Amino acid sequence: MIVASAADFLAAYAPERYPPRAPATPRGAFLVTPLGFSLAAESAQDNRYMAMAQAADEARALRQHAALARALSATLPVASFPGDAATPDAVFPNNVFGTAPGVAVVGRMRHAVRRREAARADIRAWFTDVLRYRLVDLSALEGVAELTGALVIDRARGIGYCGLSERCDLAGARAMHAAFGLRLTYCFALAPGEYHANVVLSVYAGRACAIAPGGFADPADAEAIASVYAPRVLRLDGGQCGCYCGNGIALSGDTVWMSERAADALAPAQRAALADWGFALRSAPLDELEKAGGSLRCCVGEVF
Repeated sequence: MIVASAADFLAAYAPERYPPRAPATPRGAFLVTPLGFSLAAESAQDNRYMAMAQAADEARALRQHAALARALSATLPVASFPGDAATPDAVFPNNVFGTAPGVAVVGRMRHAVRRREAARADIRAWFTDVLRYRLVDLSALEGVAELTGALVIDRARGIGYCGLSERCDLAGARAMHAAFGLRLTYCFALAPGEYHANVVLSVYAGRACAIAPGGFADPADAEAIASVYAPRVLRLDGGQCGCYCGNGIALSGDTVWMSERAADALAPAQRAALADWGFALRSAPLDELEKAGGSLRCCVGEVF
């Protein structure tokens, strides 16, 4: 079922209809290194988080990314693919490649600089020949579908929260709903200037969420989503959203990851709430990579 209003979502959702019954966190992760790291001017057309006035330091980005991979590997297996100067945004692979159990999904990217990523034969072959996943290729879709950048998925319940913007339209939402095998997808408009839902919303292991109501065109949409996880809701203000506090991820049932900048921007009460909900907060310095308009969650491709 796909719904497109708070009223329809609240009518469709009930805890007994969508109980947590599937694995909430991935069994592995894949990253793409910032080899040839730079800031893509084409992507900056609709990504206000990009720091185009600042110079990109490839060596520093590589060090931070390697440290991130090493830190994540203490939680789950991590595979890393080499970056390429021809695809400078590839450091954020979750927008282009995603998985559901036994299925690998290739997204339909808005910008040509990112569509080149979707054609990578090595990553496709890793899914099909190494993991033996069935490939669902949306790259030729008549629409835009930037996977788990636009679509925040509660994997435990099979619910997708899809932010509509230049990076995802209704055709893309429908295609992703089918590709990921979701039971319910809630489509809503992002606020002007927001490009991906995963910057304003995170679902932590199916039992909590972080949400920036200001990132939604209609606050009622944010409140409807928050009601699923209440009272385990971190409400983020605009400043925290700008520090990527909404771009976190739970990679196990007891750990939430976000960038060092994001973790530092959380209030003490928010940190305490995460601990009360059974989550240890882990972070990594990613300020160099964040110049490119994404943060830790964007760097992590999930393997389910």
